[in-house]
Amino acid sequence: MKVQALVENILALDVYESLAGVQKKAVLHVFSETLRALTTSFLDRGFTWLLPVITSKITDPLWPDPGASIELRPELEIYGEHVRLTQSMILHKQLLVAAGYEKIFILSPNIRIERRERAKTGRHAYEFTQLDFEVRGAKREDIFRLVEDVIVETVEHLEDCCRKEFSQLGVEPEKPRTPFKVYTRRELEEKYGKRWETLAPLEAEEPFWVTDIPREFYDYEDLEKGEWRNYDLYLPTYGEVLSGAEREWQYDKILYKIKRDGVSVDAYAYYLGLARRGLLVPSAGAGIGVERLVLWLTKRSHIAEVQPFPRVPGIVLPF
Repeated sequence: MKVQALVENILALDVYESLAGVQKKAVLHVFSETLRALTTSFLDRGFTWLLPVITSKITDPLWPDPGASIELRPELEIYGEHVRLTQSMILHKQLLVAAGYEKIFILSPNIRIERRERAKTGRHAYEFTQLDFEVRGAKREDIFRLVEDVIVETVEHLEDCCRKEFSQLGVEPEKPRTPFKVYTRRELEEKYGKRWETLAPLEAEEPFWVTDIPREFYDYEDLEKGEWRNYDLYLPTYGEVLSGAEREWQYDKILYKIKRDGVSVDAYAYYLGLARRGLLVPSAGAGIGVERLVLWLTKRSHIAEVQPFPRVPGIVLPF
């Protein structure tokens, strides 16, 4: 089904009818087993599993990320203080590793009110969940190997436990070869132009890494070389499923980047205070978009097909 037709179908379909469908049940069973595999893989590697923060005075500014398309940043008042709904727990993860936690992960709900036109991409939702993780003292290549192994283990688990569901969906899980290829953003821009994020996955047969992407102040940037020590993971056809980086931890550099990018210094005063006191530490991590991962695993056309109650940009369901 074409994406536009699928979006129109979401508007017309009753929530209960969608949930009761055989294919929806199959997808959600695969979703459940994907969560089992992911969390088990991280726990088996000694990670501490923590619960998410839903509201906070400090959250990811998503600026100047070139991939951000936020129409609204929801705020509410709690005990006379203004807080935002969490857009990403990246800054909380940095505080956790600074406090001495070596390896942590969180199934973190993210609220990002995307522009309405992104309903047609099939990949965007205004509520979604990331498996957000961080490793104290890790480097980019450490995260590459970790994520590659976790994804392979997840596919192997699904091959064993979800044969009936994949048969109902008419697809087979694809176990990727490792290590994944690595490209720089500049390489892909030279080949595909400004639309590399859309075009490169369409030609890919295996997941691939993209590095050196200008982004927010907390991603590590080598100011002398003009290179970012960050990375995104792209899936064939389905696009970006993970975003992460080595982190900045030095006060002067973070402050410089915040001012350079036009981000509010006052909004990040507590975070900057920790950096000024030398409490932040080197780390690296990422967030895996769980819905997008399941979208690829089940070969569905739209992210609404992998959410029990779809949160498609521009569409607010009765449930």
